[in-house]
Amino acid sequence: MGKPAIIVDNVSILFNMNKEKVDNLKEYFIKLITKKLHYNEFWALKDVSFTVEKGERVGVLGFNGAGKSTLLKTIAGVLKPTKGSVKSYGVIAPMLELGAGFDMNYSGRENIFLYGATMGYSRKFIQSKYDEIVEFSELGDFIDSPVKNYSSGMRARLGFAIATAVEPEILILDEVLSVGDAKFRMKSEAKIRSMFDKGITVLFVSHNTNQVLNICNKAIILDHGQIIAQGDAAEVCKKYNEMVNAKK
Repeated sequence: MGKPAIIVDNVSILFNMNKEKVDNLKEYFIKLITKKLHYNEFWALKDVSFTVEKGERVGVLGFNGAGKSTLLKTIAGVLKPTKGSVKSYGVIAPMLELGAGFDMNYSGRENIFLYGATMGYSRKFIQSKYDEIVEFSELGDFIDSPVKNYSSGMRARLGFAIATAVEPEILILDEVLSVGDAKFRMKSEAKIRSMFDKGITVLFVSHNTNQVLNICNKAIILDHGQIIAQGDAAEVCKKYNEMVNAKK
């Protein structure tokens, strides 16, 4: 057996959903104090367990609301499990939402160094990667413009360029290869494949089984917060395509 990169052990995530509309903060606290605030419990994840070994590329498939993004946010440390635990071994570069972590008032240049600092890299190291990041992002002169003026595609290119240039040990991708034009998607996939020889571990959410097959060697299917299939990417993608066809 190889060395683990990620261990997800019986993880469950509970969200409390408001049963009624609360119009303002004052009304919320009054209802809270008088115990008139009622919730519906929603388990976004239920007893999810799996291990990703170093160097593995695991695709996460499932219909909308299956818990895919919740799972990645939990692994990235954005959400804390209600039950169970998550352990990771290595530097994680999470790309959960395009532009997440960017300061919209800062320029692209400033955000490159800000993002790198949040991952624990020195300014000197990021400076050594700066030209590579700008070239990949294709932002050109826009690199000195505030990120708030960027299109979603421009933010996608910059975020992806930073995350892959700093050479993380674990790369977490949530649908980010589904945006942008065809040229950018092909370029992004090629960039990830170029990192395989360096032993990078990838966790990749997508509805596109072709992308999963191009990038991943293993896959899992989430359904209503539970794993219903996991194993070889080709076999799991085949099962997912059958599920999609059954819903048509």
